Amino acid sequence: MQIALGGTFDPIHDGHRALFERAFELGDVTVGLTSDELAPKTRHEDRPIRPFEERRADLKEELAAIADDYDREYGIRELDEPTGIATEPQFDALIVSPETREGGERINQRRREQGYDPLEIVVVDHLRAEDGGVVSSTRIIRGEIDEHGNLTPEREGQNGGPDG
Repeated sequence: MQIALGGTFDPIHDGHRALFERAFELGDVTVGLTSDELAPKTRHEDRPIRPFEERRADLKEELAAIADDYDREYGIRELDEPTGIATEPQFDALIVSPETREGGERINQRRREQGYDPLEIVVVDHLRAEDGGVVSSTRIIRGEIDEHGNLTPEREGQNGGPDG
């Protein structure tokens, strides 16, 4: 199977790793990484986002290790629009998180309009942090948790303090 998933992945955390693991369980993976222009438009709140090339280097390192474990191929493509690569005919499935499922449905609508089969949408539940909240890049940047979901009350976020 050819599997697609997309995101900003800044910083990468265990929730992302769960998405990657599920993708590689199913097949070869192509990750759409948001461009510098698109990334801020996909955020629910304004926060710093590292440049595309830095995010791609970190993503490549993560994917290479998991792909090797599963004996799978992977690729990274730049996303300039939210529906991105998943509207292309070669994909069989799309990996999403609960909040991006609706985007997956929009992708399938576009695929139908283009005469392509809809993708199997595979929802991977959120990973929970030590405090029961969702592990997210935003929480990491705020200094609330680390990439594994451990609480980090002594750490300061990138926005200048523990409250971001």
